[in-house]
Amino acid sequence: MSGQCLCLAQQQLLGVFEFENGRVWKRYDFATMDGLHKKGLITEARSRQESVYLTDEGMRRAKELAAKHLGTNGAAPARQ
Repeated sequence: MSGQCLCLAQQQLLGVFEFENGRVWKRYDFATMDGLHKKGLITEARSRQESVYLTDEGMRRAKELAAKHLGTNGAAPARQ
């Protein structure tokens, strides 16, 4: 999987699993998280915090990608 594909895949997952109005756990590849930060899609990923926030643009794009590629309409799947 190319770096671009990996970045898009992670962005989709961020859109599905965000909570607290855009907060996401940063348990993803550091290089990808840094790339998302440089693009202005998430807050600083190099902090000591275990989570980051999606920016408004990051939230919009993540939800859009998740709906398009995962069929989620931007929501995490319901637990059973």
